[in-house]
Amino acid sequence: MRRTRTAGAALTLAAALALTACSAGEPGAGGDGGGGDGGGGGGEGLTVGIKYDQPGVGLQEGSEFTGMDVDVATYIAEHLGYSADQIEFVEAVSAQRETMLQNETVDMIVASYSITPERAELVTFAGPYLVAGQDLLVAADDNEITGPDALDGKVLCSAEGSTSAERIRDEYSEGVELYPASGYSECVELLAAGTVDAVTTDDAILAGYAAQETYAGQFKLIGNPFSEENYGVGLPPESDMCEDITAAIEQMIEDGTWEQMVADNFGENYTPNPDLNPPTPEACA
Repeated sequence: MRRTRTAGAALTLAAALALTACSAGEPGAGGDGGGGDGGGGGGEGLTVGIKYDQPGVGLQEGSEFTGMDVDVATYIAEHLGYSADQIEFVEAVSAQRETMLQNETVDMIVASYSITPERAELVTFAGPYLVAGQDLLVAADDNEITGPDALDGKVLCSAEGSTSAERIRDEYSEGVELYPASGYSECVELLAAGTVDAVTTDDAILAGYAAQETYAGQFKLIGNPFSEENYGVGLPPESDMCEDITAAIEQMIEDGTWEQMVADNFGENYTPNPDLNPPTPEACA
């Protein structure tokens, strides 16, 4: 797995992606040490927002950052002309992502950031670079839970504030007992202890937890995703980097790097849906 050190401190999916059309303008100014100069690269640096608490996706451990999103961001940055030590990773909490981009405190966000029509009205997106989907993580020896409709009488954990578990209760299993936890790390700990029967969120996030050495062999993904989450690269509304980033994602897929990133970060616990992955990035208008 590539490890990068910090350098400084309703609409259809097609309609949603169409709303991400890139506008000409100045790229984000970035945070401290930021100030990337758009597609040309070679500026002082590039500030990238990622998640800090999602193993396999975006994780901070001391001064090191790992995960699929980190690898994707590093590949894109190098395509734009920035070396790894010119990248500054900063935490992008879900509720703050649009604000960070609109204020141009980051040049881009690569943080399990699903492209939606509502978000596309506020920021620009390039991608997708991965198509995830809501799934279930259960104990490796669990043969009873085969999908979201097999959870009646079971205890289902999800992060507090997430709508994933409520969706299962409302649409699939009315008799499921919901267990809201402070975060997915707590959910996975509860699953390992047998306190809950399943954990639900995007399969990429679940696979990252399952791939941790601490839980080797303890869990399995059901492998039957029941939603479509198109992870995109979020950009400021007036960013002019969209076309270059789209080209980088296309190259990453074509040269085999994407496939290696998936294997390195998610292991055998996550096999992308062959009908949806590798994704086809949308062209910038």
